Amino acid sequence: MSEATGVPADLLGGYLSVLAASAATGRLPGRSDMDDLKECGALAAERGIPLRVLADACLHAAELTAGGAFAAVRRSMAAFAEGYEEAQLTAIRKEDDARREFVDDLLQGRADARRAEHFGLRLAEAYVVTVARMTTPLPMGDPLIRTIEQALVARFGSHNVLVAARDGLLVCASPASLTAATGEFTHHVRSALSSQASRPSWRIGVGRPHHGPGGIVTSYREASNAIDLGERLGLRAQVLKAADLLVFPVLLRDRGAIVDLVSTVLGPLTEARGGPEPLLETLEAVFASQGNHTAAARRLGVSTRAITYRLERIRRLTGFSPADPTQRFTLETAVLGARLLDWPAQPLI
Repeated sequence: MSEATGVPADLLGGYLSVLAASAATGRLPGRSDMDDLKECGALAAERGIPLRVLADACLHAAELTAGGAFAAVRRSMAAFAEGYEEAQLTAIRKEDDARREFVDDLLQGRADARRAEHFGLRLAEAYVVTVARMTTPLPMGDPLIRTIEQALVARFGSHNVLVAARDGLLVCASPASLTAATGEFTHHVRSALSSQASRPSWRIGVGRPHHGPGGIVTSYREASNAIDLGERLGLRAQVLKAADLLVFPVLLRDRGAIVDLVSTVLGPLTEARGGPEPLLETLEAVFASQGNHTAAARRLGVSTRAITYRLERIRRLTGFSPADPTQRFTLETAVLGARLLDWPAQPLI
């Protein structure tokens, strides 16, 4: 290793011979000499030596061979390289700033088609937005963003997906025609976070496909709201699709009606010993198990006999039974409404 250049001597030995021969004969290096130097360049790359360092070592060797005149060339080339690298970093920072501003505008409906095309989006198409929420909000510039974006770009191309951070969420916008993108995004989020103890918990929301700049905003809001609804309803699924949860916004639009339903159907459960919560949990487990009492008992960690007893208690208090198809629908809707209203923790107002 040369102390002056930081490059192993074996990578420069052939180069020094070429310089000496050229200085003595005035001739340019021959084909075999160039092949040897190309091999040295490949070895330098394999050893992780930066190209700038290798070039500087070559110039240093030439300076020793050719004298002071070449020293000026070496210093000039170093200045060129430094300015070039600084310009590249500045361009990257400007692009990152422009991207951040574009994402903000895009998710607020302020982006135009020309700017969108610069970042690979064709807003005339229908797009689906998928968001991932972690226990710890994801900051702008987190390496995870770049890692997942590179993985998606490698499969789908740079003009088909946009990955960015927004409001602590990891956001992915992709054409609706690219049906595999949501699954691929989910796969990489799961893989990236499975080994990170600091961010073990995550959930993904998937919006519906919509056209135009406003469509991306709508899909983004649907995806975010799907996660919020999942948390309010106590849903266990880690991937929640807005298309599967359309009934809940409908329920929430008429709060008075849902309050009346919960009060009328489930209000009598407050008379049960131990309060209504155990009976609500029983109903949720039975509905989630498609009426299978054994599976519901397994979910709750109780006996099948306990499930049967609780359902009979619910029938006596409310007059509704999950065994009856019509009454089951009313009960299930009332239970979902209770979770949306956070009842019985919050009073029905």
